[in-house]
Amino acid sequence: MNQLEALKTMTVVVADTGDFASMQRYHPQDATTNPSLILSAAKMPAYHSLIDQAVQDAKTLEEALDRVFVYFGHEITKIVPGRVSTEVDARLSFDAEASVAKARALIDLYEERGVSRERILIKLASTWEGAKAATVLEKEGIHCNMTLLFSLEQAVICAEAKATLISPFVGRILDWYKKHEKVEGYPPEEDPGVRSVRRIHSYYKKFGYPTEVMGASFRNKEEVLALAGCDLLTISPPLLEELAASEDRVERKLPSEKAEAGDKLCFTESTFRFACNENPMAVEKLAEGIRKFSADIRKLEDLLQTKMSG
Repeated sequence: MNQLEALKTMTVVVADTGDFASMQRYHPQDATTNPSLILSAAKMPAYHSLIDQAVQDAKTLEEALDRVFVYFGHEITKIVPGRVSTEVDARLSFDAEASVAKARALIDLYEERGVSRERILIKLASTWEGAKAATVLEKEGIHCNMTLLFSLEQAVICAEAKATLISPFVGRILDWYKKHEKVEGYPPEEDPGVRSVRRIHSYYKKFGYPTEVMGASFRNKEEVLALAGCDLLTISPPLLEELAASEDRVERKLPSEKAEAGDKLCFTESTFRFACNENPMAVEKLAEGIRKFSADIRKLEDLLQTKMSG
């Protein structure tokens, strides 16, 4: 049994890619996409016909963008047996009402193509407004994956919103600490991103939250293996390949009795914003992530606008 096969016995493995071929190779249960991954896939000749179809079917640029995300997601549902995550426009991260409207529009397009909402996770930024949007959507049977999550405070409001799943970002936390502490790296057990996810996972289990934890944004295989036993892990194709190529032993790391869950937390909007402000890493990485996804959405819009104009 290789490491990927062993990992699948204790954790749901999710493909972090928009490339269909990678999904077919590694047989993940679920798949996640984001604007950056879709932009990369959209530039590949293999997917030009999908982009052209979305443009042809749309009446506006906004609709064309929505259809690109949904058409990619629809094709992915034919490959993976589980759920596909599709992201709401990052530019709506601080607008709960607009996020709800966009999520409904995406689900409508999926259902138009015969894909049940049970197969889809709508990705929302883990902002106060994103959590408020999740509260509304979950009551409508639209399940949410809370992304760009870097702190326990964010995880708490997402669980209180009854979001189906959260995606704490491991590698981006590591990036911040390496830069600010001027180090080359950390042993897996001391990796700040790994420790953050373990704390969140322990907190959820201690207080009985059903919200699932999916570690995301990995920088190396060691981070992945340090979270073996987490509810889900979304892993890029290069790291899936590394895991599949190794037959070293995989040890379950979660749930861990050593992780500190702490006391139960409760936030109002003002106390949440203040608590987040006290964590410079989370503030910087959330803002950076929203900017990056927004920039890639604009690039994708430029690509679509060129095709629509042509």
